[in-house]
Amino acid sequence: MSIRKAALYLTVVLFIAAIAVNIIGKVVAERREQAEKEAYQPTVQTVTMTAVGDCTLATDVNADPDLGFAAYAESGDYSYFLKNVAPVFAEDDVTIVNFEGTMSNRGERADKTFAFRGKPEYVKVLTTSSVEAANLANNHSEDYGPESLEDTIKYLNEAGIVNFIGTNAPIKEINGVKVGFVGIDALNDEEAAKMEKAIGTVKNLGAQLIILSIHWGIEKDTEPTEEQTELAHKAIDLGADVVIGTHPHVLQGVEKYNGKYILYSLGNFCFGGNNNPSDKDTAIYRQVFTFIDGTLQVDDNYVIIPARISGHDDYNDYQPKLAEGEQKAAIQQKLTEYSSKFGLTELNFR
Repeated sequence: MSIRKAALYLTVVLFIAAIAVNIIGKVVAERREQAEKEAYQPTVQTVTMTAVGDCTLATDVNADPDLGFAAYAESGDYSYFLKNVAPVFAEDDVTIVNFEGTMSNRGERADKTFAFRGKPEYVKVLTTSSVEAANLANNHSEDYGPESLEDTIKYLNEAGIVNFIGTNAPIKEINGVKVGFVGIDALNDEEAAKMEKAIGTVKNLGAQLIILSIHWGIEKDTEPTEEQTELAHKAIDLGADVVIGTHPHVLQGVEKYNGKYILYSLGNFCFGGNNNPSDKDTAIYRQVFTFIDGTLQVDDNYVIIPARISGHDDYNDYQPKLAEGEQKAAIQQKLTEYSSKFGLTELNFR
């Protein structure tokens, strides 16, 4: 064989070998990639949140003391008040109440129609019933002056209950997820203006889930105002993942905006502000937030649980209970009707 032919032959052999190596390399890489895909397990984290409306653990000094919240608390059995719903609260990772009032032995009563100051030991109503978080951003947070708010924060902190108001927006890690809590009293223009900063604060702290509890609207109105809707949409655009409304003392509808839920009003709950409210309907809102590899999923994993603020129709025993029978059906119908105005014609009830 001539040197020229030998060189040509060697070139061909090397070329074929290079192609073979390349093919084998691709096959190995593809098999490795497939094996990695089969072995990969995404990180799934969930946070189950329950929210309820106004909880006022006190009796106004001008109300009938024999029929008020304080009279029921005299026994010292603080588990009495939420015993019917405590099993529901125990199922979640965090239960949030709107704490409308104060717990303090200090301060002077504000010059207003209704003012609420409960004993510091009333915090046990929450701790004995699996309540882990309290919004303080409302129009009764300083009913006995700023010192009464300071004391309320102190007693909640000592009890291990997350509390939030305005730019005091804490982060709590739940099941490995950083959850930011924001509370805004939108009845006060100065406080309402803090919403953007408060949401920004928890975002900067690395919040993966932002829960906004907001106090707004008109008492006894079953429809939110345009201002409520605009503010709710703005909150979600800023980063809130759920908006929980309080203050009207009655239920309002639910809206889904950009994949996030807005509860315009959850009404009253364990409500010491009135010994016989005319509307005793309420609801418990439960949502499961799912994260896959740290990213919040968009889904409809929520339920609304119809309830009543009292076990009696003709007076308030300050002991919320789950609604049953005709009362449950009526609350479901009411909420569906209210929510249909926002395009939600079906709701998930339990």
